Amino acid sequence: MSDVLSKLAAVLEARKNADPNSSYVASLYAAGTDKILKKLGEEATETVIAGKGGDRDEIIYETADLWFHSLVLLAHNDIDPQVILDELDRRFGLSGIEEKESRGGK
Repeated sequence: MSDVLSKLAAVLEARKNADPNSSYVASLYAAGTDKILKKLGEEATETVIAGKGGDRDEIIYETADLWFHSLVLLAHNDIDPQVILDELDRRFGLSGIEEKESRGGK
């Protein structure tokens, strides 16, 4: 796992015990899954809009926000980012069609 990802995962885990009034992430955890999902959806939409606009810097900025909030969701559900990296590694070399078929997809 990348150093940045490891550090961020550790901070997100530590924020579970932080005061929601002193930490943005702690406030998301305190608000619960629906709030985290709402924020993740907002960031996904902003990423799509940035992609449509084609501005490289905006795409980078919005994708960073999207990834960050995805990591918040993972931490909230006690899922280590390494599990996601392992899943991506499992899929490496498979075509999208093969991967969907392996899950019973069409």
